[in-house]
Amino acid sequence: MLKSLISRRLRVVSDAVRSVVAPASLMTEVEAPTVAPDPAGLYEADEVPPVADIEAAAAAFDHAAQQARAGDRGKRAAKKILDRLPAGRYGSWLVSRTVSNRQTADLDAIRAIFKTHGLGPVPMKSSAPSFKVERLAEVPTSAPVLVGASAGLAVAL
Repeated sequence: MLKSLISRRLRVVSDAVRSVVAPASLMTEVEAPTVAPDPAGLYEADEVPPVADIEAAAAAFDHAAQQARAGDRGKRAAKKILDRLPAGRYGSWLVSRTVSNRQTADLDAIRAIFKTHGLGPVPMKSSAPSFKVERLAEVPTSAPVLVGASAGLAVAL
C-alpha cells in the first residue's frame, strides 16, 4: 500500500516536471472522434414517428440532461464539504463511509506485468458510443427528414 502510494506520488511529480520541461512528452496521439454506426433495432423508414413527436422527445431529453448536469454540479459542491467530515452525526444527518464491493482493473499493475513478461502494450477496447441530441438552428418546414444520415444514407420522408 505504502509502496504504491509512493510510486503514485513520484509519477505525479515526474509528470509535473515533464509538463514544464518537455510538455509534448506527456501528449499521446489521439484519433479524431468518428461517427459510430447505428445500432440494430432502429425504426424502419415507414415506422419513424412524426417529426413533432421526435422534436418533443429530443426537447424532453435535452431538458432532463440539463437538470442532471445541474444536479451533478450541486452534488459536487456539497460533497467538497461533506467529504472532509469525519464519520458521525451532524444534526439530523449521519455521515458514514462503507466499503464498496465494486472493483476496477489496476491498469498500472497490469502494465507492469505486461512489461515484465515482454507482452507489449496492454490491449484496450473502446467504450460504447455516446448518445447525443443537439438542437440545431431552425429548419424550414420544407426540409426533408433524414433517416440514417450518420451511416451515409439519406431517405426523405
